[in-house]
Amino acid sequence: MLYHYTGFAAFDGIIRCAELRLNNILNMNDASEMRLFMNGICRAVLDKLSKDSDRERVHQMEALFQDEMEEEFHYSAYAACFSRYRDDAAQWERYGHLGQGVCIAFHEDLMQKMVGGVVSLQEVYYQEDMREHRLVNEFYRTARADREFSDILPRLQELMNDAWVQSAAFKHPSFASEREFRLVVSPFISNEFAVEPKYHVSTDRIKKYYPLDLNRLCGRLKMHPADLVGEIIIGPTSSQSLPILQDYLEDCGLNVLSDKISMSQCPLRRHTVT
Repeated sequence: MLYHYTGFAAFDGIIRCAELRLNNILNMNDASEMRLFMNGICRAVLDKLSKDSDRERVHQMEALFQDEMEEEFHYSAYAACFSRYRDDAAQWERYGHLGQGVCIAFHEDLMQKMVGGVVSLQEVYYQEDMREHRLVNEFYRTARADREFSDILPRLQELMNDAWVQSAAFKHPSFASEREFRLVVSPFISNEFAVEPKYHVSTDRIKKYYPLDLNRLCGRLKMHPADLVGEIIIGPTSSQSLPILQDYLEDCGLNVLSDKISMSQCPLRRHTVT
């Protein structure tokens, strides 16, 4: 199972509306997010090239990397986040509204079958040193080719796109305890992704997101979105009534889920204002 910790408003969107929101990774809780991977790749490539004493090519690659990093928002990936951990205190606090929210368990094997094309389910890796990453050698071999820089630029751009896609599944090692998976889309790499972005307007800001239509994705496999759900856990500090949540599911025509609800057993302390 992969566990998605969230609030009840998002739960309603997923369960009743069959819509899963993919949010901008750059706005998530790891402030370095995609930058960690990209900076590590760029630094490792330049260090390797510097040993060849080809200063002109090093400067050309430096300029390319600098231009690319300044376009960071253009390359933003969007994701929904999951964890391997069931009923976990840290997950409740960080993503489950301090335990007042809800956790939806999804069958990983069914999700893998559901995705494809520009939408992927990726396990997150936690690492800082990128020197051994395959992209470093590919950038290096391309940059070292005995050709004009303009001739190798298309291949370098392909590698940059690949790097930006992979950066969506890397986080700082200090987050390794989360055992995170991500349902990721990178809109910049293909015209295949026909989903239009939407915007969530709150009191303090406007956020861009991409809605995934679970009815459409599951329909291709002759599944119902409810088939993806293995369990629903009410948060440890939530005031949500289990019978009312069961009524809600039954009134939504989702009787199959009403027997899959449980109360969290996590002894998370309720937060109080003093």
